[in-house]
Amino acid sequence: MHSTLPLYINGEFTPSKAERTIPVTNPATQLTLTNAPCATNQEVERAIGSAKAAFASWKETPSPERARLMLRYQQLLKEHHDELAEILSQETGKVFADAKGDVWRGIEVVEQACNISSLMMGETAENVARDIDTYSYIQPLGVCAGITPFNFPAMIPLWMFPLAIACGNTFVLKPSEQDPMTPMRLAELFDEAGFPKGLLQVVHGDKEQVDQIINHPDIKAISFVGSAHVGQHIYRTGTHNLKRVQCMTGAKNHMVVMPDANKQQVINHLVGASVGAAGQRCMAISVAVFVGESKAWIPEIKAAIANVKPGLWNDEDAGFGPVISPQAKSRILSLIEQGRKEGANCELDGSSFTLPEYPEGNWVGPTLFSGVTPDMTIYKEEIFGPVLLTMESESLENAVTLVNQNPYGNGTSIFTESGSAARYFQHNIEVGQVGINVPIPVPLPFFSFTGWKNSFYGDHHAYGKQGVRFYTETKTVTSRWFDEDALHGPNMTITLK
Repeated sequence: MHSTLPLYINGEFTPSKAERTIPVTNPATQLTLTNAPCATNQEVERAIGSAKAAFASWKETPSPERARLMLRYQQLLKEHHDELAEILSQETGKVFADAKGDVWRGIEVVEQACNISSLMMGETAENVARDIDTYSYIQPLGVCAGITPFNFPAMIPLWMFPLAIACGNTFVLKPSEQDPMTPMRLAELFDEAGFPKGLLQVVHGDKEQVDQIINHPDIKAISFVGSAHVGQHIYRTGTHNLKRVQCMTGAKNHMVVMPDANKQQVINHLVGASVGAAGQRCMAISVAVFVGESKAWIPEIKAAIANVKPGLWNDEDAGFGPVISPQAKSRILSLIEQGRKEGANCELDGSSFTLPEYPEGNWVGPTLFSGVTPDMTIYKEEIFGPVLLTMESESLENAVTLVNQNPYGNGTSIFTESGSAARYFQHNIEVGQVGINVPIPVPLPFFSFTGWKNSFYGDHHAYGKQGVRFYTETKTVTSRWFDEDALHGPNMTITLK
């Protein structure tokens, strides 16, 4: 009998009364680690109600006090960094180094949330008209919610609730049911940091619980990261219900390789960016576009990727771990087979890879295709596995056109020694996050995560200044103080005089 995770409601970790639970399994062994309860309607309602009640006093808490609590929280996260990474490795299958990176990128956002006093400063202008001043305040929204995916169970929750709470909001988190143990440990450390009760709520479940959250009238803003299909549903439902919504969804990220690039750097970075984390990154490079003579490097790319071996989380020689679930593995293998049927050259096939000691694991070996064209299914769909597609282009201009015609716009990169080529690329590419000799250009948290096109639905992006805007509203005050008892007649216009 495996334990069942509690819910975190009103500052207490309490067992759920749910009749239905979801097993949380180790992707390498299929052994059940724990169970996630599908919270009842009453429990979700209680969590939202608790968050709403806590907002009344939390919004009045001075921002320096909020920042001091966040400083304590980031210190606890650093103290428990490796512990969090080990929990994360067990439930996601990530190798330990990758898991530590997941945790650390989340801590960086918490560090930025510690600057909340300056981030929430408004603007002032004196004498906008005679004896009239105008100034603005930035104020919190209320109860916010986050729906997070399986692939970054530390980083993405930490993109959301620390910044929202630092802004003066309260927050309801519904983590992925596939790996909720890490988010629960984040909640335990949040509790230990001494925050008031009710600021953070954690409820578990699946679509039923998500729909209850996004339809609830007391939820003012929803942040989501996950599949395009689910993201579109959340965006349409949330905006229909007059909520502020931020949905980061699918991707098909290209790396353009120029013939003047440093070949060894291209090989090193492309291997890690494509099959690292088993390709389960929304910013993974899944398509490499070789321009001109650089196509001659494809055999060396193949050799380098072939040397990467999947393995257990604590195997220092393993390049990446298993994919998250048998269903994910089945989908990846189906797309690999579809690529063959549609005429792509499968240069390296990881479909049959297994780890003899753990044959039940969700193993997929590194896979490489050449001769890929834009009409193929493997190009049009996000594979989300350790699969790299290679394409060829006669010119940088054609490569840019290819990237721009893709419906996604999450991330892209160019490897080149030419400043002119890099300038042309960054200026003309229609993608939100661009790397120049950087394969996975995820911005540090004082900037914002800025996916474009079908990779994002909403108005304000995650973390950075746009994240603060997403979790706040601006109030503008126009003020005049009179020195005399009466006006010199009525002002019949809207002009400030």
